[in-house]
Amino acid sequence: MGEGWDDPPWKQITLFLLTLGAVVLCGFLLYPFASALVGAIVLAVITQQPYDWLAKRIRNRNACAAVAVILVVLAVIVPGFFLAQNVGEQALEAVTSLRSDAFQQKISDFIANRPAVASLIQSATDSIDVPNAARASASYLGVRFARFLGSSIHVITQLVVMVFLLFFLYRDRSFTIEYLRTLLPLREGETEELIERIGDTIYATALGRLIIAAVQGVLAGLGFWVLGVPGVILWAAALMAFAMIPAFGAFLVWGPIAIYLGLTGHWGKAALLAVWGGVIVSTIDNILYPILVGSHLRAHTVTILISILGGIAVFGVTGIVLGPVAFTIAGTLLGFWRRRTIAESGTT
Repeated sequence: MGEGWDDPPWKQITLFLLTLGAVVLCGFLLYPFASALVGAIVLAVITQQPYDWLAKRIRNRNACAAVAVILVVLAVIVPGFFLAQNVGEQALEAVTSLRSDAFQQKISDFIANRPAVASLIQSATDSIDVPNAARASASYLGVRFARFLGSSIHVITQLVVMVFLLFFLYRDRSFTIEYLRTLLPLREGETEELIERIGDTIYATALGRLIIAAVQGVLAGLGFWVLGVPGVILWAAALMAFAMIPAFGAFLVWGPIAIYLGLTGHWGKAALLAVWGGVIVSTIDNILYPILVGSHLRAHTVTILISILGGIAVFGVTGIVLGPVAFTIAGTLLGFWRRRTIAESGTT
């Protein structure tokens, strides 16, 4: 055995506890920047082929990484910022329109023409203490506004850290992967397989599902625009976000909009949106998924759905990637144990 393993057991246990404590402490230190770290890793993985093409033409690693980061900022971050700004403006317009006299009159007319709905609302409002509800609402809105300002600063910080990390992931990618190989207590072939499957999972989840969600958002936005739904960009962006959840994510947006159109008397538009959403928007997922994801994500649809939903519940937005990655790591490691067990039983 190598030097160090001959130490007394108490020294080995102490070293293990010190190492575990240091790793846990590093985890706590990295947790506030988890979104930036995940974002940088995702961008590095999905842009690996374009970066390799760029690296063949720019031999200097620092210059190549800097150019790649600038291109990512111009192609991804800047358009994303303007899209978010446009969505925010349309959200503000939607809130303003909801508070307008014309909309309030529509709601009053809708309730007046439906006695059952009016009775249900009346019974619900009779049990509400209006003054206390108003004070609680004002307090809640104030807290949410302060959190919104804080989250804006947080988002900017995460973006800056993400760009910083992305530069070094580009520049030192081979060194980072080699260092991971030395840390993983696996056989050479197993290490390669695990790293490959993690990369495939990130690629398929981040790029594959993002492209599918973007296509669904564009198709839904086209339908909203033709049918005259206000705030087209807002609802298309919302549908794109929900479409990251496979199977039924897109329905969570176009379904309520179709119901709203029907309740407001636009039954023809509601039927057209239901057909467009059910036949085109939601079905395109089944067509594009095998093409864009294919064999990159070797998991059952139910497993993917649970991993994404569970990841979102535990990690937030980053769980869209972290959930499937966690399932991939667990499934791959269990596969290693199974192969080793079969191999050992065959030799005995």
